[in-house]
Amino acid sequence: MKWVEKEVRNADFGDKRIEQRMEKVLNCLGGKPSCSIPQACRGWSETIASYRFFDNDKVTLEQVHKPHYEGTVERIIEQEIVLLPQDTTELIKVINKGEKGLGTLKKTEKEEMFLHPVIAITPERLPLGTVFMELWKRGEKKIRGEHATKPIEEKESYRWIEGYQAACDIQAQAQETLIVSIADREGDIYELFIEMLDYVPSQRAEWIIRAAQNRLVEFEDETQRKLKEQLEKSPILGETELTIPARNGKPVRRIKQAIHAKTVTLKPPDRTRAIKGFKLPPISVNVVLAEEINPKKGEKPVTWLLLTSLPVNTFKQALTVLQWYTARWEIEIFFRVLKQGCQIEKLQFETEKRFAICLMLYMIIAWRILYITLLGREYPNIDCEMVFDKQEWETLYIVENQQRPPKEPPSLKMMIFILAKLGGFLGRKSDGFPGPQSIWIGLQRLKDFVWAIQRYQVAMAHSHKHGS
Repeated sequence: MKWVEKEVRNADFGDKRIEQRMEKVLNCLGGKPSCSIPQACRGWSETIASYRFFDNDKVTLEQVHKPHYEGTVERIIEQEIVLLPQDTTELIKVINKGEKGLGTLKKTEKEEMFLHPVIAITPERLPLGTVFMELWKRGEKKIRGEHATKPIEEKESYRWIEGYQAACDIQAQAQETLIVSIADREGDIYELFIEMLDYVPSQRAEWIIRAAQNRLVEFEDETQRKLKEQLEKSPILGETELTIPARNGKPVRRIKQAIHAKTVTLKPPDRTRAIKGFKLPPISVNVVLAEEINPKKGEKPVTWLLLTSLPVNTFKQALTVLQWYTARWEIEIFFRVLKQGCQIEKLQFETEKRFAICLMLYMIIAWRILYITLLGREYPNIDCEMVFDKQEWETLYIVENQQRPPKEPPSLKMMIFILAKLGGFLGRKSDGFPGPQSIWIGLQRLKDFVWAIQRYQVAMAHSHKHGS
């Protein structure tokens, strides 16, 4: 896989052998994302070498992420606009309580962990990579009232601010690109709104956050009113239609929404219990309210109240904020690929360090799966060697057509459809474009076919050499 070689080219562990090992491990896991590590590796020695890589003292999470991060920044710089959605997902990690090494797998226990990544996508939802990742587990249960007295830096919610800081770091490196940080309701943290004031304009990422709280709005006459009610009183700028993806057992839903927008000044919350004498300043933010029009009977209206630093003076600007926010759904698909496609919750490691390093590799693989899927949708007619190396697309062609491959690479769309068919995609007119699940299954089968053809070619060459 040439993409692996490209993605790890900037790896620097101070040891060439470790850098080569990272490439081999990523190659193995990327070829069989749904398989266990021993199944993905070919043989016992390769499996042992992989586990030694995870356990090596020279290998850290930061070093494993670094080459992918730098590759992601390169891809970001090529774009005019890049969205950085962030979110938290729960992982149920199985840990091995046996002796150091592979050990016995009989003694295991389950541990709850949380993953908070920031991924980079284009407005067309083409994934570019992962720019930030935080992995943690919760401590003891909080004592009632204790949480309110803690500064924001000591709270779990600080991850959202760190995610925005990561977006500002990207903006500083890609100053010709508009960087927009996107967060769901958990990111509705007042300190996050004022975090942008710490950055000079050239290094300040924009942001869109779905409101979780109906905050108080300040007026010049010092009266205070609720945010949502003020937006509902503002004029309707226009209407839009969009599709809500199937989720939690509910089918795909087409809705129409009315769009309101306004600039308001938020009343700051009182944080004096956390830091004596400290008062947060009021802040002016732009707000977009999207309310569903005439929802079906029995359906809860889809309403989004979005806070943003982006301009919302016109219907087009407000609609852009809404459209970019809905792109946040791509991080949910990213989590699905990680959990179902890469089976990360089945990984068995004794230490959190080993698990985190392996998880980072699978995050690179999950990005790659989504990249193949979305690139094929957006650019179906480009040369397939933008994604597949020569040996891979020729193997796909041979398996599908039982004949020699053409001299010129076919289109990316053709090869992705063949790959997806290996993963169970039927390719009927009503099926649309293949999804990530058929892609990750197809990649596993492709690796086996490539290996089989390689071995056959070696056997034939050996046979001709000895005249048999």
